[in-house]
Amino acid sequence: MIATMHGKEAVIAPLLQRALGLQPLLPAGFDTDRFGTFSRDIPRLDSPHATARAKIAAALECVPEAHAGVASEGSFGPHPQIPFVPIDSELVMLVDRRDGVEIVGTHVTPRTNYAQRVVVDARLAVAFAEGIGFPRHGVIVTAAVDGKSHPALLLRKDNLSRAQLLANVADAIAISGAACVETDMRACRNPTRMRAIKRATIDLVRRYRSCCPQCGRRGFVPTERIAGLPCGACHAPTDMIRGVVAICAGCGHRREQSYGAAWADPGRCDFCNP
Repeated sequence: MIATMHGKEAVIAPLLQRALGLQPLLPAGFDTDRFGTFSRDIPRLDSPHATARAKIAAALECVPEAHAGVASEGSFGPHPQIPFVPIDSELVMLVDRRDGVEIVGTHVTPRTNYAQRVVVDARLAVAFAEGIGFPRHGVIVTAAVDGKSHPALLLRKDNLSRAQLLANVADAIAISGAACVETDMRACRNPTRMRAIKRATIDLVRRYRSCCPQCGRRGFVPTERIAGLPCGACHAPTDMIRGVVAICAGCGHRREQSYGAAWADPGRCDFCNP
């Protein structure tokens, strides 16, 4: 079961079917908006992981005979090191209730058109919308108060034409004096985000195919990093990453492998470069 109402099955289902042999289905009439919306008319109360689990559990309740469920969640915000650069963090989760396995594929990318602008002139709203790829990419219009989006006063999601966008912006300005125009981040209205979901699904497939050499449990991939890469000059351990570790969630089998370079630059050594 794919827990979605926004067309994500278009990129998720073919990969699961072709790579894993699964036959994805959609639960009839399934509502994922109850778990929160990007437009903030329904708050998102849980983390992306917790929300994905809740979606899967609800979808599997609809179809008790299904043995696995899949859900996708995305979050958007500033890059942790470059605050003025927005990033898209996508996860695709698969829960197989036959063996209790939960596997999560992820993809984080700065290739997103996530943005918003408060305007008092409808022409500026159109310029913003065209800048993010409208009408191929959707935009959401809300009322704006004190420079911030206020969807409780007005919220218009499906702006499909320039005329419709202009009319909705005019309505917002009439109500609150300003309009907030923002990228519609729903997958069905955002091809850029859909590509990121596809990449997260590819990562999910990779993790699903990787099995523990001891017990065969799926999802055996590196999840931890180990610091201590030796300095190339004095061989003392540094804070650079020397390896990664995969730990089986079933039997606890542990496998470490090297990560990149064999030696750290002496400039990163506390002894050579105190």
